[in-house]
Amino acid sequence: MRYAFFLLVLLLGSAQAAEQVRLTNGEWPPYLGETLPHHGVASRIVAEAFALQGIEVQWEFHPWARSLKMAEQGVRDGSAVWFHNPEREQHFHISEPVVESRYYLFHRKTHAFDWNDVTDLRGLRIAGTRGYDYGEAFQRAEAAGELEVVRLTGDEQGLRQLLAGRIDVFPVDKVVGFDLLHQKFSAAERQRLSFHRKPLRSDSLHLLLSREVPGNAELMQRFNQGLARLRDSGKISQYLLEIQQPLSLGH
Repeated sequence: MRYAFFLLVLLLGSAQAAEQVRLTNGEWPPYLGETLPHHGVASRIVAEAFALQGIEVQWEFHPWARSLKMAEQGVRDGSAVWFHNPEREQHFHISEPVVESRYYLFHRKTHAFDWNDVTDLRGLRIAGTRGYDYGEAFQRAEAAGELEVVRLTGDEQGLRQLLAGRIDVFPVDKVVGFDLLHQKFSAAERQRLSFHRKPLRSDSLHLLLSREVPGNAELMQRFNQGLARLRDSGKISQYLLEIQQPLSLGH
């Protein structure tokens, strides 16, 4: 009888330890990426926040649109990480901020410019990455035809077109842009680029958990508790510091 009792305790303990959440993800180094250490810093933060609550994350990597749709329909529990907007509130429980994102307008040093309002960008040849949201003012001006914007397949293509002189400015998250420039471009190429110090968009990125999955409201509460513990420990600041590239594009 005693043996059976201890066996039951072990089985229950294993079941608790095996609690899992299935999340979709995508490619956005250094924040997210299937082959990156810890799948990227944002994935690491999400996974460790859940781990503090005894939950293991099972990641799946898909194109961004598919990742979001699978989570929205409840085919997977959720997706990481996304901007908060009213439309997503209808379909998801949205976490406290995981990381902060700041988009800046990159340009060639030989084509410096100044701006305070999106109307100041009229007449510039601008590119953006397909499917990316650069903030309400920019999106509205683009939709109204007030800005000349060409949408490209990715940030690397945008930076290469910038270097080739085909466009004048390209908006990109600074951490993402610096990482991409240091991974994919030469020091000579980096030396030719700069960015305007005024951010185009500053916003937080969040974990989304589908409203179609029972128990996700409680799961989000647990995640937020784990996230707060992780932040209070100083580890989030440490992890974000570790991915910072040198501030000089020429290095």
